[in-house]
Amino acid sequence: MPGNNDRRVRRTRAALREALMELMTEKGYDAVTVQDLIDRADVGRSTFYAHYTDKADLLDELLTELRGMLVPSASTDAPDRRRPLRFSLEMFRHVSDQRVLLLGLIGPTGTSPVVAQIERMLTDVVRGELDGLVEPGTTPRAPLDLVASSVVASYLAALRWWVDTEFTRTPEQMDAIFSAIVAPGVRAVLAPLLPRTAN
Repeated sequence: MPGNNDRRVRRTRAALREALMELMTEKGYDAVTVQDLIDRADVGRSTFYAHYTDKADLLDELLTELRGMLVPSASTDAPDRRRPLRFSLEMFRHVSDQRVLLLGLIGPTGTSPVVAQIERMLTDVVRGELDGLVEPGTTPRAPLDLVASSVVASYLAALRWWVDTEFTRTPEQMDAIFSAIVAPGVRAVLAPLLPRTAN
């Protein structure tokens, strides 16, 4: 029956995603093999390849899901310069739920290629938020690509600090700390907008 097949597909994909997160925590992404994944998820090799082309494809799905969680809905979250960088709290909450994975990514067994992908994804999310805050006909005081990269670098530093302090703050507290550090600079770039010069 289609319903049973759909549930089986969801269970299989969830098991493989969980296996990837566990194995990245234990040994780092580069050391994980497809055999490791199918052994941990208890699925057959043909089943794995029915869903994914390789482990990178599986990782891409995880990051796509994460991005979907972080991008605010345009219909429910209008741009607000008083509260820029709305990705932050949702990301801290997600990290809190997946703290073992975070330890595997940026702790002693940190996985640089995966962190680099997360950094690129977050930079794209932040750039999208910044674009939504720029009023038509105005020019920010700094290139938004540079602002987005700087914001994400600060965010990753905050995540590493959270790991080092053993998650002693709540996601809400971390969001408040991060916003206190970064939001004034973002508002300074966007709020005193300069007229855009004609080409």
